[in-house]
Amino acid sequence: MQQEALVNKSDLIDTVANATDVAKGQVESVLSAFFDTLTTGVKGGDKVSWPGFGSFSMTQRQARMGRNLRTGAPMKIAASKAMKFTSSSVLKEAMNSKSGSAKKAGPAKKASAKKAPAKRAGAAKKASKASKKR
Repeated sequence: MQQEALVNKSDLIDTVANATDVAKGQVESVLSAFFDTLTTGVKGGDKVSWPGFGSFSMTQRQARMGRNLRTGAPMKIAASKAMKFTSSSVLKEAMNSKSGSAKKAGPAKKASAKKAPAKRAGAAKKASKASKKR
């Protein structure tokens, strides 16, 4: 299995500073302000969206019963709030493209109204066996 690369805060600041020719201290201030604004907005109940990237919103988790991982004993898990990220279609396309580069999303193509029904695997196997017997 391949080891995943981890991009930490200092790596992100270095990369953005090099890409924009802006001092690292300024990049850190801007990113810090961005995350503070994002957190404040979502905590206040707003949906914060960045077109072409995605949107952040708050979700409410209900109280539920869980289990202590060490003892297996049932335990109550309190209700909580969590941040939810929903990626945009442009980001999804970039993540799933083979070239790895993001493209501007054009108008979506409409799928044909009728699609041919999928063949059943069992029917294909039976046909294959029947042809082999002949």
